[in-house]
Amino acid sequence: MELRHLKSGTDVRGTAVNPDDPKKIDLTDEAVKRISAAFVVFLAGKLGKKEEELVISVGHDSRISAERIKADVIDALASFGLEIKDCALASTPAMFMTTKMLGCDGAVQITASHHPWDRNGLKFFTPDGGLSGDEIKSILEYAEEHEIKSKTEKQNLQEVDFMSVYCEHLCEMIREGVKAEDYERPLKGLKIVVDAGNGVGGFYAEKVLSPLGADTTGSRYLEPDGMFPNHIPNPENETAMNSVREATLGANADLGVIFDTDVDRGGCVSSDGKEINRNALVALTSVIALENNPGGTVVTDSVTSAGLTEFIEKTLGGHHLRFKRGYKNVIDEAVRLEKNGINAPLAIETSGHAAFRDNYYLDDGAYLVTKIIIKAAAMKKQGKDLSDLIKDLKEPAEEKEVRLKITEDDFRAVGNELISRLSDFAAKRDDWTIAPDSHEGIKIIFPKTESFFILRQSVHDPVIPINFESAEKGGVKKAANSLYEFIKDFDGVDISPLKQIL
Repeated sequence: MELRHLKSGTDVRGTAVNPDDPKKIDLTDEAVKRISAAFVVFLAGKLGKKEEELVISVGHDSRISAERIKADVIDALASFGLEIKDCALASTPAMFMTTKMLGCDGAVQITASHHPWDRNGLKFFTPDGGLSGDEIKSILEYAEEHEIKSKTEKQNLQEVDFMSVYCEHLCEMIREGVKAEDYERPLKGLKIVVDAGNGVGGFYAEKVLSPLGADTTGSRYLEPDGMFPNHIPNPENETAMNSVREATLGANADLGVIFDTDVDRGGCVSSDGKEINRNALVALTSVIALENNPGGTVVTDSVTSAGLTEFIEKTLGGHHLRFKRGYKNVIDEAVRLEKNGINAPLAIETSGHAAFRDNYYLDDGAYLVTKIIIKAAAMKKQGKDLSDLIKDLKEPAEEKEVRLKITEDDFRAVGNELISRLSDFAAKRDDWTIAPDSHEGIKIIFPKTESFFILRQSVHDPVIPINFESAEKGGVKKAANSLYEFIKDFDGVDISPLKQIL
């Protein structure tokens, strides 16, 4: 059975629903059972335990295929005679926390993050965190070669309301962080709206903010609905951000909060309707992370702005390490730095994945927002707003991303050749500088216009993403024109998207 194509970075993802052609579903019952069984074998080997001794939790987001897939996962786990904790509707970070707060040996979350309603997937955790891409690959390879075992007569299954436990954990964080006179209701006087986009994140308004005294009137789309009828739950989506901005301004709220489907990412809107997202979110989170970590390193993905580097290093006195795209790459680099004695309290990607060292380097949107709300409460006491903390962040005058499709079958070879030739070309140009922090692809700086572009090979797709940024108007077009002179004669890449911005 072919399953390797279901690998998506560090997750398993595929089509779970297709009303028009059920034969095109690749996340089938058999596929899910085989992959879940392969995870059990993997986990037992990793922990040095017998399979029947394991305790594994299972949860899911709001997708319409969740119940079917959960039944498959539980069937596969039950065939080993191990203990299963059914956590039902849950956020992805909460499922990891079952390994810390419930003592589970592993966790399975059924989610496809912000992808469309017809998709779904499996995300696996051990007490050390999420699995690596290589570990997912080995699980899929094992699943291809091994059929599911016969189901045991006895099913050791327990239903657990873990989200209430997890929410109380977040509530206590806020009580301790704010230290208000009214300890039990530290958010009294704050108005905070939540836009959950019909994903899992509605719990944050209902079980965290409201019990702590916050006014959440005006919150939107808190009810789980796997068809996502209002907008995609995704802080990077323009429609989603417009929705939470509208809700914030309409409610005259102090803060607006938005989550992706499974709440491993988050974003905010300040009281004046301004997005605290992407570079601004990284800046605000860096303020929080570096507060008790002077000189600490903030690890981000490669497409963060020059203004952010200046803010982290000059305003906050920290160090900024731009690394590869992909939240797991960013987290793994921060973990590596820590192991080598370098203070790295935060790993964060511009997409909203933020992982604090003091939270197991877990990318948790609710934990991120909780940290921000504690800071918002402190600022309000001073008569200030969160935006005051990042007022010195210089935003680029222009930024643009284009994605060039590779037209050859061996797209990795084409991408590698393009980057190699571009590096040789750049080395011969007096007006081009190859940035020393090119950890992925290549970053070219144009000093005269304070602009740059980062060109890289997509991890999974036949695509060359190019991110442009300029400190002055017209700088992106100049940089794009300069790149065009090199790339126009390169075969195997469709450069029409680049032409459109010339």
